[in-house]
Amino acid sequence: MTTNITKMDRLQKSGLFGGALVLGIACRGGAFTPREFFISYLFGFIFWFGLALGCLIVCMIHHLAGGNWGNVTRRFLEAGFMTLPLMGVLFIPLLFGLQDLYAWARPEAVAHSKILQQKAAYENVPGFVVRAFVFFAILIFFALRLRSLSLRLDRPGNDSLAVRMKQVSGAGVVIVPFTATFAFVDWIMSIEPAWFSTIFAVILMAGEVLMAFALIVTVLAWFSGNMPFLDVVNSKHFLDLGNFLLTFVMFWTYVAFSQFLIIYSGNQPGEIGWYLHRITGGWKILLSAVALFNFFVPFLLLLFRGVKKNRRTLVSICILLFFVHAAATFWMIVPTFHPDGIFLHWTTIAVWVGMGGIWLGTFATSLKRHPLLARTNVRIENVSLQTLNAN
Repeated sequence: MTTNITKMDRLQKSGLFGGALVLGIACRGGAFTPREFFISYLFGFIFWFGLALGCLIVCMIHHLAGGNWGNVTRRFLEAGFMTLPLMGVLFIPLLFGLQDLYAWARPEAVAHSKILQQKAAYENVPGFVVRAFVFFAILIFFALRLRSLSLRLDRPGNDSLAVRMKQVSGAGVVIVPFTATFAFVDWIMSIEPAWFSTIFAVILMAGEVLMAFALIVTVLAWFSGNMPFLDVVNSKHFLDLGNFLLTFVMFWTYVAFSQFLIIYSGNQPGEIGWYLHRITGGWKILLSAVALFNFFVPFLLLLFRGVKKNRRTLVSICILLFFVHAAATFWMIVPTFHPDGIFLHWTTIAVWVGMGGIWLGTFATSLKRHPLLARTNVRIENVSLQTLNAN
């Protein structure tokens, strides 16, 4: 039988080596088509950064709300958000492509645009770099703090740290989304400086939380056949996680459609333009596919209790959501640069796969450093069950 340690070793080695190789090839090819490379790099970075951010938000939600589903997935969430320092490093290459991605970074474009001139005090290269540093500093601080408290909580006599984790999480669920909102304005919304939306960052974060749940469901199912999960994980855990998937499938759809409905009905030139070149040609087909497979199909399947309790079926839905969310991220970014129709450069796939391999390899590395099951939470859960039965 393949043990969880063997699985983590394989994921770590194949992810780090394969990801670095593929990303290196993409970087080499990007020397010949720098603009397309940086567009691809922005897409890949936003997707994998979003997955790390989603893990951080979900972990904080669990510390505040509790639930047995989090007791068996806490290490997975922590390994996910501990990739944030990696994402900080992977952000650096984007700084060399600012002029290829952002009009406000090109002096000649600013000189001919009143909108860019009005926003120049905020949207400029030094401000962009400084804010990015601040964003990562805040996010990494919360990640390291929660990870440290979580590991200390596993030691005997440190149960009181659970209260401190709630306090940190309480501040984090306010500060982290607030920070991410400004980050997404800088990194995504400013590629079209004439466009704005007050709900755009909410759509992104809803999708990232959904991806975080999809990740931990998949990993939990993968590891559940071996110790230490064999005698702990049951169908109730997957039912709870399936309910969260259903919740955020609906929430993502609600906020995404709300933005579309409000902007499209308003028909204001400064707002509607963002959608016009995303619902023409092949982009309309891609949008239809995202609507079908990111809402209608998973929504209908997740309504059934038996589907949510079936590990294989639930994992299949998670994998579907994973790839469809990548398509949705692609749809949010690339039409800005190719408004006439779908354009898929080979570096888009290469960067996404390469960066994903490094992300998963780092994820596995973090998992290997400590026990997969948070012992304190399981002990508290068992004590609570014993108390309940005694009463």
